[in-house]
Amino acid sequence: MHKRITTPLLLVTACSLAATATAHAAEWTMATPYGDASFHTQNNKQFAEDVAEATNGDLTITVHSGGSLVSHGEIKPSVRRGTIDAGEVFLSILSNDDPIFEVDTLPGVAGSYEDAYALWEATKPMIAELFAYEGMVPLYAVAWPAQGIYTSAPLTDPDQFDGLRVRAPNINTQRFVDNLGGSPTETEESDIPTAFSTGRVDAMITSSSTGNSMAAWDYVTDYTDANLWLPKNIVFMSQRSFDRLDEATQDALMEAAARAEERGWQMSRENNETSLEALRENGISVSQPNDAVSAALQAAGDELFADWESRADDEAKQALESYREQRDN
Repeated sequence: MHKRITTPLLLVTACSLAATATAHAAEWTMATPYGDASFHTQNNKQFAEDVAEATNGDLTITVHSGGSLVSHGEIKPSVRRGTIDAGEVFLSILSNDDPIFEVDTLPGVAGSYEDAYALWEATKPMIAELFAYEGMVPLYAVAWPAQGIYTSAPLTDPDQFDGLRVRAPNINTQRFVDNLGGSPTETEESDIPTAFSTGRVDAMITSSSTGNSMAAWDYVTDYTDANLWLPKNIVFMSQRSFDRLDEATQDALMEAAARAEERGWQMSRENNETSLEALRENGISVSQPNDAVSAALQAAGDELFADWESRADDEAKQALESYREQRDN
């Protein structure tokens, strides 16, 4: 676990506003593992356009999509080293750094967009501290639609999970699949069609959005809309790159980031609806889990949460408790 510092994001940002103005326009590179069809990528590109417009071209950001610049797992290290200026990752892939990064993939913690955003607000200061320790600053985070289960037959019996090779994009989803009796397989979004066609996976846990963008109807027949969790992507930048900007450019960048976060959450809501419709139109049966499957998912989720509590420190637990108190009031 990384040592934490107590400087919150706002203080980090405020202090760096005193940076010396640059004499020339800045050109940033930003990496994302998601393709151009993803609403996340579309939001990032709009963010880049907003920044260029607001700064009159003093800061331009080139978004490299689909893992074309660096692989998913190398995006955060590349930003930390200063190889690239900004990046986007699936937040929970950072869970080896600290359990707080996987809190949004715990079943039953946040089952709606309102709750998912409240969870982000409650955990953001702690997440910002961890990023600051490594010389990085979060810009914005956007939730995916709730995760469900894609299969090549109707999911009606928990025994169907036994030995099922399930695409699981992060360690927490892998643990969840293990708890269900399945065989988790880590597969990047861009590799999903190949993974199915070569038999590496039989099923996948992901959102309606990913199923739509990856044309899931080409390799599965059913989508169980289980509303497991609403995970987030996080977009972040190098503190060093930020400090090189003049104050006006820094302000414009942060204002564009705030707009991108608000816009992204709305895009996620809208994309969920259009994606579910696309799944149905292309022949995928969309259904809710029956009682037996729901009970199995709940049991696997309870086990997952107990494991998280055994690894999380008091600060992470307090952040989760603060969220729950806010949600329940």
